[in-house]
Amino acid sequence: MKKSIKALAVLTLAVGAFLIFGAWLFGLPRGTFIDGVDVGGMSRAAAVAAARDKKIEYLKSKELVICAGQCVYKFTYPEFNFSDDLPEVLSSVRKKGRYFSHTQIYLNGAERIAENICASLGRPAVEPYATFNKAGQPFTYFEGSDGIAADKAALLKDISLSLNGDFCAVDVRTEVIARKKSIEGVKRETSQLCKFSTVFDCSNAARSSNIVLACSKINGSVIGAGQTFSFNDVVGARTAANGFLPAKIISGGRFVEGVGGGVCQVSTTLYNAAVLSGLKIDEYHPHSLRVSYVAPSRDAMVSGTYFDLKFTNTRSTPVYVRMSASRGSLVCTLYGADDGVKRSFISSIVGTLPQPEDVIMDGEAGIISHGREGTLSEGYLVEEREGGTTRTLIRKDKYAATPTVRGACAEDEQDGVGCTPEDGGNPDGGQKPAAQPQN
Repeated sequence: MKKSIKALAVLTLAVGAFLIFGAWLFGLPRGTFIDGVDVGGMSRAAAVAAARDKKIEYLKSKELVICAGQCVYKFTYPEFNFSDDLPEVLSSVRKKGRYFSHTQIYLNGAERIAENICASLGRPAVEPYATFNKAGQPFTYFEGSDGIAADKAALLKDISLSLNGDFCAVDVRTEVIARKKSIEGVKRETSQLCKFSTVFDCSNAARSSNIVLACSKINGSVIGAGQTFSFNDVVGARTAANGFLPAKIISGGRFVEGVGGGVCQVSTTLYNAAVLSGLKIDEYHPHSLRVSYVAPSRDAMVSGTYFDLKFTNTRSTPVYVRMSASRGSLVCTLYGADDGVKRSFISSIVGTLPQPEDVIMDGEAGIISHGREGTLSEGYLVEEREGGTTRTLIRKDKYAATPTVRGACAEDEQDGVGCTPEDGGNPDGGQKPAAQPQN
């Protein structure tokens, strides 16, 4: 009995499978249409092929056009193709009627194509900027340009809508990427902060050469936000190998020939410009004696690798340095973002030191060098803001007194052997502690 039941069940399944398979292989009911194609009497396999042939014929007559600015991209079958569910639809047909499959037309490699088209059409925004010049106009300004961004997601969507619609042309959607800065803002960040100048004796060829050389090494420097400027690092060693010439310096309390004389006037000029621009002074050193090219408490001596001038740009934007020396004028101009503070530097002499007794030395009769009193001075930085004015003591200095030096036979004073008037008794315009030559 059980064997009979099992045999009957197997037979039933076999008959059902045969009927389904037969229905797929053999003819569909007359009057059956699939996607508008008459497939009555066809096997289901033949019906699928006939319906797909009709779709291919339709696609071969179409063209996908994508417009991207001045470029036009065209695609034809089989660059685009389709997928459908015809087998599933036909397997469910039991009687005549009109049936429709779900057909999806797609562009082969659509992701890559859309990405490449968008990349060719898009461009980044170029912000306005300025280039810093060592000569002539300090800056050359560029307006920049807005950018363009192509919408890849929208392009893919529009391609699909066109392929599965009426094949209308697709325009790539773009949006403008606006510049974040304005040229006016760039100009505000490159305003003149300070212009400070000193004078020198251009007839002193060696000293003038050293000043010009040091200026040329500094000119064009850009101090980034938060960066520290080191005079010694930028100018380098004052040696003959680096192009510096011998000129008068002070060493051991006497005027002697030394390589690099005059460079201290460059560091002093730069120091004053840095102070008046609101930069943070990290290191400076006064001369041991007063110099004539700036008031007391406004000098900044450099020497060797031990005495440096350092200052830091505390702004969030760069500071630009222009330095030049010509026709006896040494000029330092700093540019950057104006912080709205007006600054001035006050030098105040608060005392003097008596001049020592004359020193008699072997030599030709006459005054070898004139002496002078020493000076006690203070330097104040005055800052004017909208909220008021502040006066801050930023340094105190002591400049030594010097004796008059006479020749051993100088019973009658004679002038004419002293230092150049421009340096006020110091041939190189610099002064030093006795232990270290000053440029």
